[in-house]
Amino acid sequence: MTRLDVESAEEAMRSLFPATPLQLNDHLSARYGADIWLKREDLSPVRSYKIRGAFNFFRKAIGQGAAGKTFVCASAGNHAQGFAFVCRHFGVPGVVFMPVTTPQQKIDKTRMFGAEFITIRLFGDFFDQCYQAAREHVEAIGGVMVPPFDHADIIEGQATVAAEIMQQLPEGTVPDMVVLPVGGGGLAAGITSYLDGTVPKSAFVFTEPAGAPSLKRSIEAGKVTTLAKVDNFVDGAAVARIGDLNFAALRDFPAEQVQLIPENAICVTIQEMLNVEGVVLEPAGALSLTAIAAMDGQAIRGKTIVAVVSGGNFDFERLPDVKERAMRYAGLKKYFILRLAQRPGALRDFLNLLGPDDDIARFEYLKKSARNFGSILIGIETKAPENFARLIGNFEAAGMGYEDITENEILANLII
Repeated sequence: MTRLDVESAEEAMRSLFPATPLQLNDHLSARYGADIWLKREDLSPVRSYKIRGAFNFFRKAIGQGAAGKTFVCASAGNHAQGFAFVCRHFGVPGVVFMPVTTPQQKIDKTRMFGAEFITIRLFGDFFDQCYQAAREHVEAIGGVMVPPFDHADIIEGQATVAAEIMQQLPEGTVPDMVVLPVGGGGLAAGITSYLDGTVPKSAFVFTEPAGAPSLKRSIEAGKVTTLAKVDNFVDGAAVARIGDLNFAALRDFPAEQVQLIPENAICVTIQEMLNVEGVVLEPAGALSLTAIAAMDGQAIRGKTIVAVVSGGNFDFERLPDVKERAMRYAGLKKYFILRLAQRPGALRDFLNLLGPDDDIARFEYLKKSARNFGSILIGIETKAPENFARLIGNFEAAGMGYEDITENEILANLII
């Protein structure tokens, strides 16, 4: 990768938007006994850091004579929105390829940011099909493809996050820990490269969704590794293959510095930040805060920690699913299949097993035609995780057949 000129990129970027704030979060700082600074990339004009890399790529391409060409990208998320905003800023035409399955909200926001300067084309059910169509379009028109993360100019643009952090921290302060979300790796590659020699290598903590550990698996293998399967819940960081340039910048970090964060744990953070702080985070934007929550409290006490909050483009139609996942992760909600005798009073006997804080959230018969016993799907919410130990004890004492299916991924996807 070529040497980054982050200062020039940052200076040019001020024509587009002011530096995003670095905020000392009182709530989290008090909880962990540390100074927790949040770099609020969710407060950029497109509510994510992706606008930085896009802007830097465009300014350099235009400076090299691409002003008369059409720019093209493939994205259903933050990259598309940053791309569209920058197209309008520079007054250049752009084409955004999105999968047909893209939610209308994301299509509308991309169109709003780009206005008359962009065209949106829906193609394919999956991103790979969409990306291939974008590549073919670029070749057909002689356009310019704007990659989401695997390009030196993109990495340089994302590195401006680090430049701002060092300007915004109290004078003379060097963070003891920098927590970075990782998807394709452009942000992490840029920040670590810029802070090399200023922040110790051991101070970086990289966070990936448990269902998309492309950086961790690649470091373990010693080469870029493509994941066979990805959980798309954390859509802003669910990448099957980290960028080649980005891996080259990150490959020498120990795999132990990459934390894999359960998707349901991220939901706890999203819900807490919304309810307590009034901060709207997308799943990828909550990665770094969830990683802090998983750390040894004594190890981070008294430390100065910077966590990059990468984005806040959250679709509120997902909120019920986020709440459901958060409760399950916190041990406050479980699903059971019960084998209940089909006789008068059987349901009343079951209800008597519940405690005062147990609430039935779902109840349905699965085998209504059974002669002696019926199978019931039941969802139960409670106020403390330990209540389930008592409830399960009651099931067993009553001789009631049951199966806890809360963590059964196949059954959960089918019936929960």
